[in-house]
Amino acid sequence: MADKHLSSQFDAELNSLCSSLLEMGGMVEAQILDATRAFSEMDLDLCKVVIEREKTINTKEIEIDLSCTELIARRQPTARDLRLVMAISKAITNLERAGDEAEKVAKRTRRIIRAGAEHKINVAEIIISGQLALKQLRQSLDAFARLDRDAAVEIVLDDRQIDEEFRAFVRKLTSYMTEDPQTIATGLDMLTIAKSIERIGDHAKNIAEFVIYVVGGYDVRHTPKGELHKRAIEE
Repeated sequence: MADKHLSSQFDAELNSLCSSLLEMGGMVEAQILDATRAFSEMDLDLCKVVIEREKTINTKEIEIDLSCTELIARRQPTARDLRLVMAISKAITNLERAGDEAEKVAKRTRRIIRAGAEHKINVAEIIISGQLALKQLRQSLDAFARLDRDAAVEIVLDDRQIDEEFRAFVRKLTSYMTEDPQTIATGLDMLTIAKSIERIGDHAKNIAEFVIYVVGGYDVRHTPKGELHKRAIEE
C-alpha cells in the first residue's frame, strides 16, 4: 500500500498499520451485518452477540492508535507517509464510532423485542439503509486498501441514497405515530435505529475522504463537490 522506502522496516511498519486498520474494518463490518440482521429478524440472541463484541472493537482502536503515535515518534514521517498515518488514526476513530452505532441498533432492537412491538411499523427503508451502509463501508475500506482515489471520489459524490431512505422513513413514521399514538414509543426506538444507520454511512464516507486526503493532499470537507469531480478528472 505505502510507497517503498530505504528502510524496509519502515515499510513493514506502515503495512502493518494498514493491515490492522483493515482487520478492524472487518470486525466493524461483522458488527453492522449482525446488528442489521438482528433488527430485520428481531433476533434477541444476535443482539446480545453484537453488544458483547463491542468491547473488542474499542480495544482494537486503542491498540492501533497507540501504534500510530509510536510510529510518528520514532520515524517522524513526512508528506504522504504522514498523511497516511494520520488518515489511519482518523479512520479507526470512525470505525469505532460506526461500531458504537451498530451496538445502539442492537440495544434498541432488544428493547423493541422485549416490548413485543416487532411488527407494529413497516421498516423497509431501514432494512435498505442498513444494506447500503454496509456496502458503502466495504467500498470505502477497499478504496483505502488500494489507496484508490477515484473509487473514493465516487463514494463521496454519491452519498445520497442512505439519506433519502432515512428521510422517507421519517415521513412514514410521522404518519404512523399521528394515526396511532400507541406506536410512539416503538417509533422513537425505530427512529434511533434509522439515525444510527445513517451515521454509519457518514462514517464510511469519512473513510473515503481520508483516501483522497492521503493521495491528493487536500481536505475534501473544504472542497465543493463540483471542484472535487473536476480534480478527479484532471488528476
